[in-house]
Parts: sequence; structure tokens; C-alpha cells
Amino acid sequence: MKRRNLNMIIKKDLRGLMNERTILLAVLLQLFIALFSSFLVIGLASMYDPTTLSRFSGVRYGVAYAGTDSALEDYLRSSGQIVVFPMNLSEGVTLLGERKLSAVIYVPDTPPDSTEPVKITLYLLENDIQSAIVNVKLKAVLLQYEQQLRDIRESRLDIVPIPLQFPENTGGSSFYEFIYGLLIPLLVLLPAVIASALVIDLITEEYQHHTLETLLSTPMSLHEVIWGKILACELLVPIQAGAWLILLSLNGIVIEGIVSILVQVMAFSMVLILIGALTALYYRERTAAQFIFSTAVVVLMIFALAIPDNPLNLVARIATGSAGIDQWVILGIVGLVAVFLSLVVYWYTIRASKTALTGG
Repeated sequence: MKRRNLNMIIKKDLRGLMNERTILLAVLLQLFIALFSSFLVIGLASMYDPTTLSRFSGVRYGVAYAGTDSALEDYLRSSGQIVVFPMNLSEGVTLLGERKLSAVIYVPDTPPDSTEPVKITLYLLENDIQSAIVNVKLKAVLLQYEQQLRDIRESRLDIVPIPLQFPENTGGSSFYEFIYGLLIPLLVLLPAVIASALVIDLITEEYQHHTLETLLSTPMSLHEVIWGKILACELLVPIQAGAWLILLSLNGIVIEGIVSILVQVMAFSMVLILIGALTALYYRERTAAQFIFSTAVVVLMIFALAIPDNPLNLVARIATGSAGIDQWVILGIVGLVAVFLSLVVYWYTIRASKTALTGG
């Protein structure tokens, strides 16, 4: 292969990508998300673990207490996070609708030692962030009251419950788990998936638009054309993943081993890109190639995630500085797979070059 011919193909495809508004908007959107990740992480982490919302709120919320007097009212007052306002139910619901209260709790007149369950009703505003925070704060108080009811009624148990021993909470932060276990791995591996799908478009459009004939009428070979497109897509991966990591770092997220992460991601992306290139060379039609490739990627991901040292876990370990020498072993294995696929691409392009001009 001639470097000059490869550079021409790379520049041609990168220039074409720059003219694609859809791709540019997608990249800009990803950069925007990474730039303001410190704000978005709070919302995303609340979906992963809603209790994280309460850590950012030191506000005391007004809650209406309606119904029968009970120990629950004392628990609410002693929580230190809730201001209790005794009132009737209708008045409380009206003030809740006017957003003058954060929640309304109604306690029925069921005695604590009754054989009937104590059905407490909680009123919150629908689809409201504040309601999610209040719900988390009230949960601890309600669990405390539930335990009191259990203690009062335990004498009626006919069967002694089996005690369950749970491991002690290590105190790990949900934000730590979310950022390093999910967010960073997904963000840096996303460009690899995008690049592998992009190489299919670049190759199949040459066949479908009949521009491959023009390229092959020059001193370029099909091998150089295909590898130029592969390298163009591979160049996008470290640029995009690196931008993610830099912007996350600027948002105060400490990431260890950025260079190691980029090397691992480039190796994984090369494997996916080569698979995508082979799929495109075989089908030569975008829709069929993308469908088969997407199905193959899903199957590969299912098998990969079953392995302890899968790409997501490996990136998470490197980002936290806990990866050992096994990261280089995995890199070597992935590198060997990439070399094997490169030889397959080389063999297939020689075979395909014989029929490229005829379309056979």
C-alpha cells in the first residue's frame, strides 16, 4: 500500500464527514453533554439511584399531617428535615396543589395493635423533582414507623421468622459507581461503535453510488481504498473519546490512565471497524450490512459482558487506577484478533477487487 494513496482516501472521507451536518450535530451534542456532565450526572444518577438526590438538599420541606395522632408525627418532627403542619386532609391537598406544601400524609384511625394493616396515604406532586427528594426523605421515617408497628404486633406471630444476615454496607457512593462503572465506559466506547457503523456507510456508498469505478481507475487499489476508510474511522475514535475524557476531567471528575484508556478503546474499535468493513464488503448494500452488523455486535456484547474482564469493566478499572498487568494481556489478545481480521480484510479485498468493476 502507498501512503500517499491512503492519505488521499483518509482526507476525502474526513472532508465528506465534515460536510455531513447530521454527523457534526451528533458530535457537537456529545461534546455539549460532556462539557456540562457535572449537571447531567445528578439527573442521570437519580435514575440509577434516586436516593442520591437527597444528598444535595439541605432544605426542610413542609409536610401536612392529617388524620389520627400517631408516633409517625413524632418521627417526622424529630427527623430534622421536615416541618410538620397538622391540618385536615382537604386543606392539605389544596395547599399541596398550590405548591405551598411539599407533601401530605394521611394516617387512618387504625390502632397500632390492630389486626388490620395501617394504610397510610402519601400525596405528592406528580412529575416533580422536589417530590422525588421528599419521597426519599420520608421513606426513612416511614420505615422507622413500620418497624415500630412490627415490634408491637410481633407477639401475634405464629411462625418465628428466619433471620437473614446481609453483608454490611461498605458506604460506597452511588455517584462513584455510576460515573466510573457506567458513565465513563459507555462514553469512551460509544465512539468505537459509531466508527464501526460509519465504515459500513463509507464502503457501501462507493458501491451503491458507483463511485468505486472512478477510484479504481486511478493508480489506487481496492485494498488502499478500503484501508483508507478504515483508518479514517479509526482516527475519529481517539479524538472523540479523548474529548470526552478531557471534558469530564474539566468537570472535576478524576480519571486515571487516560492514555491507557485511549489505547484500549482504539484496539477494541479497530476490531469492530474491521468486522464492519468485512460486512460491508460482503453485502455491498447499506441496509443489509447495517442490520447484520448490528445483530452481530449485540451478540458479541452479550458474550463479552459475560466475561469478568470485559471492555466496560476494564475501562472502569483503568479509570479508577485499579487495573493491573492484565490490562496489557487483554490488549495483546485484542491486538492479535485485530491482526487476524486485518489479514482477512486483505485477503477479501484481493478477492473482491476482481469483481469490483463488474459488480459481481
